[in-house]
Amino acid sequence: MVACAASSPGIAGAARPRLTVGDIFRAHGEAYRQSHALNADQRKVMHAIETCRTPVLGGRVEVCTNCGQTQVVYNSCRNRHCPSCQSLKQALWIEARLRRILPTPYFHVVLTVPDDLLNGIILRNREIFFRLLFAAGSKTLLDLGADPRRLGAQLGITAVLHTWTRDLRSHVHLHCIVTGGGLSPEGDHWVPGSQDYLFPVEVLSRLFRGKLLALLDEAYRNGELTLDGPSCEPLRDPKAFARLRDRLYKTDWVTYIKKPFAGPEQVYRYLGRYTHRVGISNQRLIALTDDGVLFRTKGEATACLPPDQFIARFLQHVLPRGFTKIRHYGLHASSNVNTRLLAARRCMEAQPPARPTIVSPSDGAADPKPGPSPSLEGWQALFYRLTGIDPTRCRRCGGPLRSTPFSILPEPVPNDTS
Repeated sequence: MVACAASSPGIAGAARPRLTVGDIFRAHGEAYRQSHALNADQRKVMHAIETCRTPVLGGRVEVCTNCGQTQVVYNSCRNRHCPSCQSLKQALWIEARLRRILPTPYFHVVLTVPDDLLNGIILRNREIFFRLLFAAGSKTLLDLGADPRRLGAQLGITAVLHTWTRDLRSHVHLHCIVTGGGLSPEGDHWVPGSQDYLFPVEVLSRLFRGKLLALLDEAYRNGELTLDGPSCEPLRDPKAFARLRDRLYKTDWVTYIKKPFAGPEQVYRYLGRYTHRVGISNQRLIALTDDGVLFRTKGEATACLPPDQFIARFLQHVLPRGFTKIRHYGLHASSNVNTRLLAARRCMEAQPPARPTIVSPSDGAADPKPGPSPSLEGWQALFYRLTGIDPTRCRRCGGPLRSTPFSILPEPVPNDTS
């Protein structure tokens, strides 16, 4: 049992969390690199998080021209796995999606796989499996929507990949936002769905299971899967793989559909918390000692892991370089944004709007602040709308800030010599 002490008090009123993943990496990362084999992507992520908002990346000195208050602001690493760098990206993504949203109920669909049976294959074939997961999940939803016995229409889908549990173990699943209706095949009218019902969960689960296993079986027969290591090597025998496949077919796969929210805008603000989330946020970290990392899991529950185990669990969720974890399908696909999505909007404007069922998420994000000061532009205007804070003004007296950038040559990214 790892002993974890409470963290020391932070600076009163400080916006920055008292403990960050960067602090953990800076304290224990070098020892971890010396004793564990890491790939180039994991090393790059560790280096980015360790140097984020430190003098290594340079920054700027802000001086209030009114009261003389001076503060140093260090640059961010902007790595997509860094818990300190996602808020602005998330807000920008939400704004972009809201410009394409349709005035219809949206459902939140979650598609999961049996971790205990598939984690061996997933860990050795992450990029291939994630690609198959997106393909199976999107095809399942699009096929159900196009089925004449259901909607007989093309849905709009946004899917986000997650790979973790609240205690950072492997748990691969998709979060999908799906329109509660679709555009007819001819593109001349909108087909509304039920206000509180999308598809039967049992049908969704079985169809998703069948499509993913068919794709996985095809990848196996084509020799695309890496099957080495203790958990996978026995599967090189086709009979052993067939037994696993049959067992997966007989296992119930967990899928669920949440009822629509108070409005489509709220849905995307809700989904925004999933799109740029990493395995753990800094706000969930409680304490760091030489022996353990203490963090919140769900509600008041906590977990405590040795530092090397915490780092190992965090790094197993580093995505392959260039892999797209947010994808759009059907009406939301980029190829349809200027064609069928616009046609769907025109059709809906010609019909009386439907009243969606009111179901608000308990952990909903706060509403953005009113419009920015006319003098603000770009990220500064967005920051003001989200926080009510003008980043060009002194936090003490409200006077204008004079910003002077400085640069420090960054340290080289460690080579993978393991």
